[in-house]
Amino acid sequence: MQNTNDMERCRASKSTDLKTILDFGEVPLADVLLASNDPGTQDAGFPLKLVFCPESALVQITGDVPPEILWGGDYPYYTSVNPTLVKHFTDAAHAIMERQPLTADSLVLEAASNDGYQLAVFQEAGAQVLGVDPAEGPCKVANEKGIETLCRLFDSAMADDLVASGKQADVIVGNNLLNLIPDPSDFTSCLDRLLKPDGLVVLEVPYLVDTIDMVAFDNMFHQNVTYWTATSLQRVFSAAGFELVDVQAIDTFGGSLRAYFRRKGEGSLAVQQMLAKEKSRGVDQFHFYEAFGDKSRAIRETLRATLIELHTEGKRIVAYGAAGGMATTLLSFLDLPEGVLSYAVDLSPHKHGRWTSGYRLEIFPPEYLAEDKPEYALLLAWNFEPQVLEQRADYRSVGGKFIVPIPEVRVV
Repeated sequence: MQNTNDMERCRASKSTDLKTILDFGEVPLADVLLASNDPGTQDAGFPLKLVFCPESALVQITGDVPPEILWGGDYPYYTSVNPTLVKHFTDAAHAIMERQPLTADSLVLEAASNDGYQLAVFQEAGAQVLGVDPAEGPCKVANEKGIETLCRLFDSAMADDLVASGKQADVIVGNNLLNLIPDPSDFTSCLDRLLKPDGLVVLEVPYLVDTIDMVAFDNMFHQNVTYWTATSLQRVFSAAGFELVDVQAIDTFGGSLRAYFRRKGEGSLAVQQMLAKEKSRGVDQFHFYEAFGDKSRAIRETLRATLIELHTEGKRIVAYGAAGGMATTLLSFLDLPEGVLSYAVDLSPHKHGRWTSGYRLEIFPPEYLAEDKPEYALLLAWNFEPQVLEQRADYRSVGGKFIVPIPEVRVV
């Protein structure tokens, strides 16, 4: 693999020494749905290439998609439709309040607050809350629920306006957000302006080491512009004047970190141990990521061959989980012949009756599986395997089987 890149500098360190891990080629945008299967409709696709910066230890994708395209008003992801995530972030809110006690005068600010799923917990506990999210659909839902939410990007202009209005937060939270920020320096600057001197920043971010260990190459998509480890978090935030004071490994999104930052403080034992473990594994070295690229291509070939063989045998295969980043990247990377997959199902009612971009699949409710009885369902939402298998006991009871693609191809 060559040390070349179509982006001149690292998003964090600005270094030009960037090394290519995986090049997915042209990939449709995640969570972009089509109203019909009109062949005249153009699918929105952009190059997707994954690179590593040795200086910041930050893995990232090259190039940027305009934010108005990524986070337009038709953005169909609503966290509240997923009961597993709602419980997780409810528990997280209570854990944060134990660490940073809040009063009626306290403000909790959430970046990328979606439909207000977590801010509602802080509000019910008596704190003031404010959400910031660029997607019109989720913002509308949040405001209708009484969760004050600004429909705009979490950027310098937003921070300037809030500071001018006298807003400063006791707690700033961001869930699955840091990985979506094209410019980490701009983000940390916003935190610096909006956080009270003794405030707490809590960020949950997909953990790249877990992604590597599971060979979860489908976690790479255009919205996810950066991919974080404790090492890269410590390097980037320390340079911005924040200390990584604690870190926890959690299970969401196939493995994540919950990172706690303050303006002053020392890293906990958990931080020290995680940094040491990452160092021993070579997380700050390119060879760690080069091996991941090789394994990703091997899984692709095995899964592609399996699906084509089943289709050739006359078996019907559908997709479970539609249009999210994981689904979009995996389907694009597989480059399946037309007709190998028949349709898709998804929990979100906002997606039903629409079509996926790229590999065109009409989307139905999951309950349709037990009625239609396709032999196989490719579990694109493989990170929720236990929940899906439980929820779709009806489909399995009529002989339906799930194909789990990652970390190895298997049938359950």
